[in-house]
Amino acid sequence: MFDRLRERGFDILALHHAEAIISRDMALAEAEIEQSLLELNIPIAEIVAGGGGEAGLTQRLRRGLAERGWRKRNIQVRKLVKWGDDQPEREVAALSHEIDHVKGFGVEESIFALEIEWNNKDPFFDRDLESFKRLHAEGAVSVGGIITRGESLQRDMRGLLKRFADEAELNDLDQLDARGYTPTRRQRKMILERAERTGDLRQSWVDAFVSDKFGEATTHWRKLQDRVLRGVGNPCPLVLIGIPSGAVTF
Repeated sequence: MFDRLRERGFDILALHHAEAIISRDMALAEAEIEQSLLELNIPIAEIVAGGGGEAGLTQRLRRGLAERGWRKRNIQVRKLVKWGDDQPEREVAALSHEIDHVKGFGVEESIFALEIEWNNKDPFFDRDLESFKRLHAEGAVSVGGIITRGESLQRDMRGLLKRFADEAELNDLDQLDARGYTPTRRQRKMILERAERTGDLRQSWVDAFVSDKFGEATTHWRKLQDRVLRGVGNPCPLVLIGIPSGAVTF
């Protein structure tokens, strides 16, 4: 499953019979997700610019999926009880979960629910996995999926940004303004103090930037893998995909 993504260095993990379900009932889902991700590239300048709102790569990936029919849906489950023909129905429980990308496949519409967590706080993984678990228990979702930063991308982030700093000949923090990134007063102070100690402004910026923007407490592959391997989201069939460092372009 997702053989072309594996060849390109993507992390792939399928749990709780997800591979069998997708192979049998959702072959088109695999093809559409795979093609959307194979089209993805992440300019290093986009990582540097960052800024508020949704990252450019997430927007492009969302558009690619939306063009293939993967739409945002608010999935609602209501439980009704009726004590007899002469009694009205009474709602005893209700669930409502907004999922960013949902699509049905097959005659009986097996439902694939997919979330993208490029760079959130890692508790968002708990939210997504718990939503999948509850919706699967109610028969509303057949497979849940999460796309996040892969192991190689998280590991190589400092190296990628150091290459950017070297190629940009970064010798002054003010040069970053033209690249769409302006350090806050706190960040600037931290970078300059580190540079004074080490004599290396570029590496000081890289270390501070990665710690601040892509630290261990953000959404990335190891954080996601740790959760599912200890049972979070179980028993919902899950497909997890990590974007590799090879997706970054200069």
